[in-house]
Amino acid sequence: MNNLPVEALDQVAAYFRALSEPTRLHILSLLRDGERNVGELAQLCDYTAANISRHLSILNKHGLVVREGRGTSVYYRMADESVYALCDLVCGNIARQLEITAHKGKAFSQTGMHTKNTSGQDKKP
Repeated sequence: MNNLPVEALDQVAAYFRALSEPTRLHILSLLRDGERNVGELAQLCDYTAANISRHLSILNKHGLVVREGRGTSVYYRMADESVYALCDLVCGNIARQLEITAHKGKAFSQTGMHTKNTSGQDKKP
């Protein structure tokens, strides 16, 4: 970010907003294996084609996917696969945090300590 003018930070924020929706992340994950059409993505995501098309439009607008019409079908593929390095970095960090949290929770529950729930009754953590 050091090399970017302050005005470009709005574009960076918009790029991250495009990545901030779970359905879009799922779509990008599916495109990692290669191009797919809207119908395939809709079926794999268990959403309507219209919903998937809306998400793909946002991803396309921000340069994350490329759209290519072939006959009556529209296919999408990744425009910049470097986004996967970013996603892998973030996912790895989240996985480590979950592992640490699970380990702490397990250690805490092994001590036999109890906490109070909102009703004032004892409960195990």
